[in-house]
Amino acid sequence: MTTELFEQLDFIENPLFETIITELLQKQFSIVNDFFSLEEVEILRNSLVAKYEADRFKKSAIGNRINEEIDKTIRGDFILWMDEKNANEAELLFFKKINELVKYLNKTCFLGILYKEFHYAVYPKGSFYKRHLDTFQNDDRRKLSLVCYLNEADWLPENGGELTIYNEKDALNILPLPGRLVIFESQILEHEVKIVKASERMSITGWLKTR
Repeated sequence: MTTELFEQLDFIENPLFETIITELLQKQFSIVNDFFSLEEVEILRNSLVAKYEADRFKKSAIGNRINEEIDKTIRGDFILWMDEKNANEAELLFFKKINELVKYLNKTCFLGILYKEFHYAVYPKGSFYKRHLDTFQNDDRRKLSLVCYLNEADWLPENGGELTIYNEKDALNILPLPGRLVIFESQILEHEVKIVKASERMSITGWLKTR
């Protein structure tokens, strides 16, 4: 049996991932509710909170790691980079699902995703991230941006913290509901995080990258 035939037999179509692909092709973004269950969100949120309370987060910067600059007038979140090689049990749960998605995208769409980077993010009350694009002049490897929300189940619209995605026609405001995954094209869609008006907005944010 050839490798190609084995891979074909081993391939099982995933309806959820197919929906993501279709929406990315049509709109350059996809919103998936309950990508993580409320139980999984709680596990991930507990991991985030433990590290946040241990003062392991740092003030976020603009630019990439080569040209970082802290500017509170542009963004006000705190972040902690995730290390898959040294992931705890909660983070392994996260990476398992993300890796399944990456494998599917590479197999069906030939995207050539070779790398990924993710960090926890906490937006305190009053913080925001102004409109921007997830790519850099000296680094255009980011292909897809992902945001997974870890907020409490009773997050209300008046709490703010919406992700606003801009396309050619209009702006779409997306509530940071727990378990919701938003995935969009990093080099095409500008976006921003609106002011957080209550509580703390928690998420995992990251990018799927080509060579």
